Amino acid sequence: MSIEMPKISIICPTYNEEKYIANCILSMIAQDIELTAIELLFVDGRSTDKTREIIKTYQKTHPFIHLIDNPEKTVPYAMNYGIKAAKGDIIMRIDAHAHFESNYVSVLSKALIELDATNVGAVCKTDVINKTPKSLAIREVLSNKFGVGNSLFRIGIDKITVADTVPFGCYKKEVFEEYGLYNPKLTRNQDIELNKRILRNGGTIYLVPDTFCTYYARENFTDLAKNNFQNGKWNILMMKYTRNLDSLSIRHFIPFIFVMSMLIPIIFSLFWLPFIWLSVVSLLAYSFLISSISAKISAKNKLDFTSLFLAFFTLHLSYGTGSLVGLTQLITKKK
Repeated sequence: MSIEMPKISIICPTYNEEKYIANCILSMIAQDIELTAIELLFVDGRSTDKTREIIKTYQKTHPFIHLIDNPEKTVPYAMNYGIKAAKGDIIMRIDAHAHFESNYVSVLSKALIELDATNVGAVCKTDVINKTPKSLAIREVLSNKFGVGNSLFRIGIDKITVADTVPFGCYKKEVFEEYGLYNPKLTRNQDIELNKRILRNGGTIYLVPDTFCTYYARENFTDLAKNNFQNGKWNILMMKYTRNLDSLSIRHFIPFIFVMSMLIPIIFSLFWLPFIWLSVVSLLAYSFLISSISAKISAKNKLDFTSLFLAFFTLHLSYGTGSLVGLTQLITKKK
């Protein structure tokens, strides 16, 4: 029995995405449903590049595309503006950095109804636009359980699976009336917090295997470090703003533990020098583990060993350092 498709509002926060936005739009135009069944809302934080110009170009030939202004610039404000403006019975979030399979909208919207779920999502594969030894290593690390933990939407599923969070969720519109909108205080991790809030109040979240999206990652170690520093910092600040310790899973704290295992002995060594050896042991143990993992990946996938090692190290160190900075701000109550 076929399911009648409700009108779907697809919301995409944007800010200076001229490198990625056309690819995102084209993947939406290519969806395997009637485009009259959807509206595509780009909520832009007053981009200073050609993002708005590109969106307006596609608007001329595709009237279901709309551009909304987001003076606050951040993602939670963009999502909330989009939700309030949405006309659809289903709200779907997408990301300008991603490309979506042609059945993405139809699979998730149908699964939402069939499963009577609060939120559904799909696996998010990682790729890079410019394929170099460095960027391919970063892509591999961001898809590997030793890089991103046991996050199911990154490492993949083969059947409908209960999840604690999903990327770019698909919701019935009334969900936001029941559970609330996105938390505007959270510059990062707003999806995680919303999903935890849903679960805490009895909602259900599923990953479905029949479609996927492709997220285009940062392609150099500097950008990788900046992005994951912010992710690590906002993991801690999220607890401050939500006042809920269950907003995060244990995997989010592993890089912080690694950083502290080196930093604390260094501090103690100022009073008794032999403590420094604990830091050395921690670094050597980590290096041995990551070297072993990198060697296996390098041999299996023919990727550069050094780039893999540096990608793992950059990811973990920047994420853990960000968490440390977030904790410092939390303790000192610095904004």
